[in-house]
Amino acid sequence: MGLTLAEKIISEHAGKTVHAGELVISNVDVTAVQDGTGPLTVQEFKKLGVNKLNNPSRTILFIDHASPSPRKELSNTHMVLRDFHKEYGAVLSDTGAGVCHQRLVETFVNPGEILIGADSHTCTSGALGAFATGMGSTDIAVGMALGKTWLKVPATFKIIVNGKFKEGICSKDLMLYLIGMIGADGATYKALEFTGDTIDNMTMSERFTLANMAVEAGAKCGLFIADDKTKAFLEERGRGDKFRQILPDSDAVYERIIEINAEDIPHTVSCPHTVDNTKPASELSNVKVNQVYVGTCTNGRIEDLRVVANILKGNKVHEDVRMLICPASKDVYKQALKEGLIEIFVDSNASVLPPGCGPCVGVHAGILGDGEVCLATQNRNFQGRMGNTKGFIYLASPYVAAYTALRGYISEK
Repeated sequence: MGLTLAEKIISEHAGKTVHAGELVISNVDVTAVQDGTGPLTVQEFKKLGVNKLNNPSRTILFIDHASPSPRKELSNTHMVLRDFHKEYGAVLSDTGAGVCHQRLVETFVNPGEILIGADSHTCTSGALGAFATGMGSTDIAVGMALGKTWLKVPATFKIIVNGKFKEGICSKDLMLYLIGMIGADGATYKALEFTGDTIDNMTMSERFTLANMAVEAGAKCGLFIADDKTKAFLEERGRGDKFRQILPDSDAVYERIIEINAEDIPHTVSCPHTVDNTKPASELSNVKVNQVYVGTCTNGRIEDLRVVANILKGNKVHEDVRMLICPASKDVYKQALKEGLIEIFVDSNASVLPPGCGPCVGVHAGILGDGEVCLATQNRNFQGRMGNTKGFIYLASPYVAAYTALRGYISEK
């Protein structure tokens, strides 16, 4: 019986051939926490009674969720991570460096590896051909101490996407379309293995968006076969020697196979308050918005910012709309500066934020007022997600976000 991509990677790390449903102890390559989950991880690590990290150079502490810190209590939690970094030698990605998931793919994770992180969107790194998944703070503490974790090998859904997108359609539309199709719990604890000529033709940025939102369908991870585009990305980031390709077997066993025709996908929007509450953008032109937010680990990469800048250039954001734009990392920010994108955003009356997670998680820099509506390129629209249970969040692609900011209502053109 052949192996899926998830089964192959876990088998390598477990030291034996494993199949879906088995409980295994597996080696891990990278462990990561952020400032929301990290302090508890540090506390649990110290309870274990160990005096060193298993692999300090691949234990990453990110200060990104409350970055820069908006209040003293969060500043104190940041101090916990900075002190741990100094005491144990873990790598610190401090304020302004960027969102953990973007930083992980930029710098720390390689094909065929296992990454465990104390954040649900750790699955973003699956686009590199790594088994990347979110876990609780205690599990990450054990992984940091021992370099091992335990998990159940997930069954796999094979997502086959063929054809060419219509003009302006993004991978975000595809992922929202898929989640609307199978439900927010439709792939609970499954691996999503993406394939097909549409996937082959995607940029790495587009693949990161798909992998990032795998968890929004309940999935354990989202996986892609590493290919020439993966290799080029790694080479650009100075890790070309880390490229390797792992292929699923031709007779791999999949729990479910889902086929999608890319030409069928419209501009898709998730309506409040669940990600699977999806509708075509064309049906939502009666929805006025107060805020548009472009950024996050889902759609804050340079390709996303280029899409938005191309639409905003020479135009002004609607007078009733606050537009916030947040590059996903320092490197993205610098590239946007070089290309003149930041100037376009400022000239259009958008506000540019430093790299971080603030508005997305409702910590700072974009909290909604009572009854206000935000259209965002983030990955979640749960009630209260942006800091106010009386707010309403719609999710869409950067393309739809840009036109919405100009029109004042949800728009695809």
